[in-house]
Amino acid sequence: MELGLYTDSVADLAFEDALDLAARVGATGLEIATGGQSRAPHLRLDELLADPEARDRWRDAIDERGLRLATLNCSAWPLHPVLGEAHAAIIRDTIRVAELLDVTKIVTMSGTPGDGPGSTTVNFAWYPWPDDAVLLLERQWDEAIAFWTEMAAFALDHGVARIAFELHPLHLVYNVPTLQRMRAAVGPIIGANLDPSHLFWMGMDPPVVARTLGPAVHHVHLKDTSVDAAQMAVAGVLDQRSFLAPRQRAWVFRTVGRGHDAVWWRAFVGALREAGYDDALAIEHEDAAQSPIEGVEEAAALMRPLLVE
Repeated sequence: MELGLYTDSVADLAFEDALDLAARVGATGLEIATGGQSRAPHLRLDELLADPEARDRWRDAIDERGLRLATLNCSAWPLHPVLGEAHAAIIRDTIRVAELLDVTKIVTMSGTPGDGPGSTTVNFAWYPWPDDAVLLLERQWDEAIAFWTEMAAFALDHGVARIAFELHPLHLVYNVPTLQRMRAAVGPIIGANLDPSHLFWMGMDPPVVARTLGPAVHHVHLKDTSVDAAQMAVAGVLDQRSFLAPRQRAWVFRTVGRGHDAVWWRAFVGALREAGYDDALAIEHEDAAQSPIEGVEEAAALMRPLLVE
């Protein structure tokens, strides 16, 4: 395993400056966004697809610093009733660029459809009641399986062997059972981007998830979550209050180590080893209480010795 950096963590830095930061903190495996929910500050899909010289310059900047492009991330909503077609196109272009860059893994999200014709947004029908919601969920799964079966074939044709779904609420694939369902339907190309931060607030145990998924762990994010017990007591995990007011929320995303200590992260690394994972653990900074550069530095300082162990 190696320490990595999701460069969207420092989206305001220029591409070369983000690479320099990664090298300075000892992160060798890069994850770079291509679009979707990201503005893709460090990669232009159209340019890299069309211009071999631009592609070589971009890749040379990575190689010159002793870094490795571990994966491309398209944080898309491919089944969204309004955005879906455009986001699906971004995923396909991400796969095409991955082939040109000799990258065999992409990170994305499973997506969620709306509730029928005329929908304007997704409908996350996770609760097994009432009956019409259960029927909706099954229709959504049929649509998602058909979409990802076709996309998986496209990916394999272009040399991409792993599609890592971030286990993220509001998407059909967000926990172990849903990941296993999609993987069983589409094939082993489907796996998880294991981000503990989402699992924490949903009440899951990330080391148990890692061991349960085993070879289905395709990628890992390093991001923490802290829980406010008093707020959790009255709001629970389904807290709708804004992330812009973190002191009034039951949980918030934090820099690695600020929600769970080094003992916990050491155990997490151990569980990943038991699962057979041997790839990048990419720092993702989303801590509103700390500057991105400081957060990346702090996370790297905590994780480097744990990976050496």
